[in-house]
Amino acid sequence: MSKAFGIINFAGNHIQVNSMQAYRPIGAFSFLGRYRVIDFPISNMSNSGIDVMQVYVRRKPRSLVEHLGTGRHYNINSKRGKLNVLFSDNNNENNVYDTDIAAYMENLDCFDEIDSEYVVIVPSYMVYTSNYNTFLQAHIESGADITLMYHSVDNAKDHFLNCQTLDINKQKGVLSIEPNHGNTKNRNIFMDTYVMKKDLFLELVQKAHKLSSMYTLADIVNEMCGEMDVRAIPHRGYFATITDFNSYFEANLDLLNLKKATDLFHDNWPIYTRTNDSCPTHYFSGSNVTSSVISNGCQIEGTVENSVIGRGCVIKEGAVVKNCVVNADVVIGKGVHAENLVIDKHARLIRGKRVIAAPEKPGYIKRGDRL
Repeated sequence: MSKAFGIINFAGNHIQVNSMQAYRPIGAFSFLGRYRVIDFPISNMSNSGIDVMQVYVRRKPRSLVEHLGTGRHYNINSKRGKLNVLFSDNNNENNVYDTDIAAYMENLDCFDEIDSEYVVIVPSYMVYTSNYNTFLQAHIESGADITLMYHSVDNAKDHFLNCQTLDINKQKGVLSIEPNHGNTKNRNIFMDTYVMKKDLFLELVQKAHKLSSMYTLADIVNEMCGEMDVRAIPHRGYFATITDFNSYFEANLDLLNLKKATDLFHDNWPIYTRTNDSCPTHYFSGSNVTSSVISNGCQIEGTVENSVIGRGCVIKEGAVVKNCVVNADVVIGKGVHAENLVIDKHARLIRGKRVIAAPEKPGYIKRGDRL
């Protein structure tokens, strides 16, 4: 039995990925063509030997629940492992009471059957790799009550604006958790990743619930920084947050850079996902593909440049797809030029011959839309 079980949390009310969240939660967003965003935290847990997990979902759950299935494709131990998908009753759009604390309170009975001493809590809307067993051992050895993970950045003025930051002293003690207001470029971005004893976690959940119906886990931990020993551990390697539309677009295209991709993907740390039996992609004579990720089952007749193409897409003769994130089962018609776009699944771009957005403000083509 692992010393810890895992919780994969949903995105808070302050995080809005306009348009795309109308169809699914952020954890279910397609990423790099073949993955979903939630594959990264679950794979981190599986690779770290954590095989009892709770995934919390609130709005538009169908796509995520279908993708997770029984969880067996995440290499979770078939005898003792378990992946539970848990729901929140308060699922109204932008409901201020719809917090992680509320979801934990509604599912308190689900913790009774878990024997693990510790809990590792991670977000479903950040992309990174980390060994949570190492994280747990560092926490135990430090003697801290709570340990948080952070990533130091030098572009916080115009990125990570929906994230929180950690104010840390020289001994790596956490003084406070604060929103990133974009005032300073160098910040320690809180990765919404915690480790603590299960009993302390449940105590904090119930304390937060009594103090305020709007409290989140971050709120109560922030309040306890002066009373408890809260430490911080830095993260190294690739790190991206999916906290608004631009960050989703940029994170996908960033990983077309080989150096950044090798910071995320490692031979000894597989990222698991649900697969299908689609055939290899067919590249027709005259097709031209550069600096792109093309998923299985596509038919490429035209030009694809610096783009991510999802499964089962068709790029017709004379079509140009440049700087785009294209989700599954999209058709780009003959002679169509698409640039700086996120094109959601099942869309058909046939008659609109030039669909081009500004690179600093990428456009969005709705799921199933026909242009």
